[in-house]
Amino acid sequence: WNYRELLSFLAVRNLKIGYKQTAIGVAWAVLQPVVSTAILSVIFTSFARFDTRDVPYPLFALSGLLLWLFTHTAITAASGSFVGNTNLVTKVYFPRLIMPVAATLACVVDLLIGLGILAGLMIWFQAAPTAQVLLAPLFVILALILAAAAGTLFSALNVRFRDVQFALPFLLQVWMLASPVFYPTTILSDKWRTVFAVNPLPGILEGFRSAVFGTPFDWRTIGISCVSVAVIALVSLLVFDRMEDDFADMI
Repeated sequence: WNYRELLSFLAVRNLKIGYKQTAIGVAWAVLQPVVSTAILSVIFTSFARFDTRDVPYPLFALSGLLLWLFTHTAITAASGSFVGNTNLVTKVYFPRLIMPVAATLACVVDLLIGLGILAGLMIWFQAAPTAQVLLAPLFVILALILAAAAGTLFSALNVRFRDVQFALPFLLQVWMLASPVFYPTTILSDKWRTVFAVNPLPGILEGFRSAVFGTPFDWRTIGISCVSVAVIALVSLLVFDRMEDDFADMI
């Protein structure tokens, strides 16, 4: 808390660097989810159909993609936060945890832009939210905690093991396929749905969709995923705390 000004400064700096010298700038935050949603909608409404109940598939896909793209981008940015700021880490003292957290917070802006697109698309499809939408921020916060925790873990590991920068894209790709980003969990049996819930993303994604679209909550999946988020956060902090003192020497 005492270094909150530094945290906000680094978050804003990361945001500016992310779009520096780009031709269309922040428009990438709109283009990526919109194009991805359009492609998935064509594939899974024309060739293969998923039962998304009363939720139009474009809304279903976009709601999952927004949280996934945020998680993916935040973890990727946070994992390289120390390696990409060697001079700052080796010459200036500050709580090292600020680096991956600032990288995560910088990605929140893109998420907020995406949520605005989702709101516009809901108006287009005349999908009026219910009172459950008030719970949606809780699942966004869970996604933020998950991204910050995983990003913190990989940022520490990346200082000592540079293999992380090569392994992480593959791990994130597998993680996406193992999460209901573009498919509903209803295609799974109850047994496999419980197994999948150990992955923290299913509970977050399904909970967010239920809150936004007013469908019933799967509290068992949400509960298991919340426990997984807590475990990941705890492990991340323990690993980070153990490795933090050696960052300046190893980097």
